[in-house]
Amino acid sequence: MSTEKAFHICVLPGDGIGVEVTAAAAAVLEATQTYSGGFALTLEHHVAGAGAYRETGIAMSDEAWRAAEDADAIFLGAMGLPDIRFDDGTEIAPQLDLRFKFNLYAGVRPVSAKRGGARMLSDPRAENIDFVLVRESTEGLFASRGKGEVLGDREARDTMVITRQTSERLFAFAFDQARRRKTSSHCNKVTLVDKSNVFVSMAFFRKVFDEVAGTNPEIDAERVYIDACALDFIRRPWDFDVVVTENMFGDILSDLAAGLVGGMGFAPSADIGDERAVFQPAHGSAPDIVGSGRANPTAAILSAAMMLDWLGHRHGVSQCLDAAKLIDKAVEEVFFDGQVRTYDMGGTSSTADLTDAVIEKIKGSQGK
Repeated sequence: MSTEKAFHICVLPGDGIGVEVTAAAAAVLEATQTYSGGFALTLEHHVAGAGAYRETGIAMSDEAWRAAEDADAIFLGAMGLPDIRFDDGTEIAPQLDLRFKFNLYAGVRPVSAKRGGARMLSDPRAENIDFVLVRESTEGLFASRGKGEVLGDREARDTMVITRQTSERLFAFAFDQARRRKTSSHCNKVTLVDKSNVFVSMAFFRKVFDEVAGTNPEIDAERVYIDACALDFIRRPWDFDVVVTENMFGDILSDLAAGLVGGMGFAPSADIGDERAVFQPAHGSAPDIVGSGRANPTAAILSAAMMLDWLGHRHGVSQCLDAAKLIDKAVEEVFFDGQVRTYDMGGTSSTADLTDAVIEKIKGSQGK
């Protein structure tokens, strides 16, 4: 009798290169479970996104929603196409609908210089960039999605929403992340990013943060205004450990952070709630390079590793945790070897080249 833990994964490849990088991540997951053992993944693919909306008038079918709701985890490629919009001018974005429907309040964006991307900073300390940005994903300015007002073609309004309940959960999550990351080499702190000197909503955000920080005295707490943080991401990014912020601020800062370590092709992410989680590369659908083999699958592959890590912690399956580390290590070794350089790095290695190289590292690790 098999003792493997079985997980059902709802896969939403989405639009553009989302389909290509999802296939790469699926191949790595298959290799990982083959060579690791102890768990089994069943991947169930569903159509969703801007392309689906163009064809059917529905961005995500009831069947796809049911599959997402029933799954142990959701893996998403990329969604949205620039020429397909709702009547109000906004993009088709089921990935945002997933966050709101399943209350995925913690957007997790790891940033690491170890994952192969070109360093944008010449300072040798840039080799030590290794932090996690935790972005609130259901409130803030994004709470106005679909609710904004245009008054007589003379004025437009969107409203920021910050609640105690979500903020408390977000900050508790951020401090827990710092606790998990604690090593002798990490500064082990949580940095709050806000604009509390201007907005009452941000002052409330900071007040709740201070309360949660007070219950975690073993972890340093730092507070930085958003404008100063943007500067410090360039001036001293190696000083950060866990950064926590509002939705819109996190949306902007996470892209800036990705630029420090090679770009969006190296930016994995997860949106996590109390019961469910979605894992996806943070980049867009990049329709201009679809079918060219130029898509960098690193972010998708690392997002798959994040999914295994979450499943492992949630269900107490150590093999999933080991498999996540195996993927991370394989990606690092591939780029350390220098044989693979994707197009966004100035090289000519294709999506398939990188995927195959990571799989070979996974296979090779079994004999060590």
